Amino acid sequence: MTVQAKLQPERQPFWPDERLVAECREGNQQAWAALLEKYKNLIYSIPIKLGLYQDAADIFQAVCLETLSGLDQLRAPRALAKWLIQTCYHKCLEHRRRSERYSAWTENARDELPKHGVVAPVPQELLLELEKEQMVRDAILQLSPRCERMIHMLFFETPPRSYQQIASDLELATGSIGFIRGRCLEKLRKELEKLGF
Repeated sequence: MTVQAKLQPERQPFWPDERLVAECREGNQQAWAALLEKYKNLIYSIPIKLGLYQDAADIFQAVCLETLSGLDQLRAPRALAKWLIQTCYHKCLEHRRRSERYSAWTENARDELPKHGVVAPVPQELLLELEKEQMVRDAILQLSPRCERMIHMLFFETPPRSYQQIASDLELATGSIGFIRGRCLEKLRKELEKLGF
């Protein structure tokens, strides 16, 4: 095993939501870790999209606690992602309501906040955007570890890496990056089609 491979975090298994929910309800710690690994980016993305940058970690924690205590109430395990989106959206609205820092908000934005105790649905446009983003994350997790790493290096890192850096990190010839990139993107396209993207 190379030093670079040793530095990589251990890859969590990809479990379908039905299995994740069932195993979490049984108290399986590996399932809880897999659930958080699978959905951490989704949960964090919601407060960021709503402009709650400073509070994203607190909201993430609140959603995790809500998930821990409320997962038994989830009627359809296949709807886990949607349930997490709704839960996180409500935590964001609660956080805004409690916050004393309304200075960045317009009067109209404050008027859009639901009254205490009223369950506000996630705006349809935001819901669709979040669901599509999660489909991409799920599809990437279905790829081989090398393709998954390459996709992240090419498209999710800032600043972007050069082909030389990627080749060095993946222990590949620089000239092979374009070809392997094409194969990985084709596999990603097929996984997205399977998910209905």
